[in-house]
Amino acid sequence: MVELFTSQGCSSCPPADRFIADMADRPDVIALTLAVDYWDYLGWRDTLARPIHAKRQKAYAYLRGDRQIYTPQMIVNGIGHAIGSDRPAVERVMEQTRGQTGVLSVPVTLRMSGDTITITLPQSNVGLGADNPATVFLFAVSSRQPVEITRGENRGQTMIYRNVVRSHTVLGEWTGGERTFTVSRREQVAPECERLAVLVQAGTPRRPGAIVGAAMIEMPALAIH
Repeated sequence: MVELFTSQGCSSCPPADRFIADMADRPDVIALTLAVDYWDYLGWRDTLARPIHAKRQKAYAYLRGDRQIYTPQMIVNGIGHAIGSDRPAVERVMEQTRGQTGVLSVPVTLRMSGDTITITLPQSNVGLGADNPATVFLFAVSSRQPVEITRGENRGQTMIYRNVVRSHTVLGEWTGGERTFTVSRREQVAPECERLAVLVQAGTPRRPGAIVGAAMIEMPALAIH
């Protein structure tokens, strides 16, 4: 599970954007792009940024204790990070975090039927409980977003961003018991999104920990009535 924090106004980000695009096609990786807005003052307002993405990145840095917030930054499995354009470093962090206790150990079932999105979590012993819950996130994802950048450090470039998070919803807490969440696609998912991702993450949005479960699916076209 890899999250790239990037910005259209960051001259160092295009190589990382291309790397995450490569990972988006890997069957063994869930790769997401989260655009941040804190470089907008450099002359180009990021068209895909959401303030909540910067808050998520800051929460990771606060919990690690290093306060390292930069672009391009990849967060791996919720517990490791590396410069997003440094492919060998990212691969090393992926390998280092893959075997840690609880990481991606919970099978998440994500289904769609008509307008209804259903997320099912099994009973699982991953060290969670009422005093130590996980948070269940639903991310609406655009699989491909071309952007022509006309100002700022990347002016003149047309970038293709992959697996762009366009919105995310906190579905609730999970304490390790069997649980099902159901939500409406029309109410929770932007129409331009073709994919859904679910993250089950130890901790809270302000204190995020390891990703204990994740899933992503393609969505069928939305019927127009």
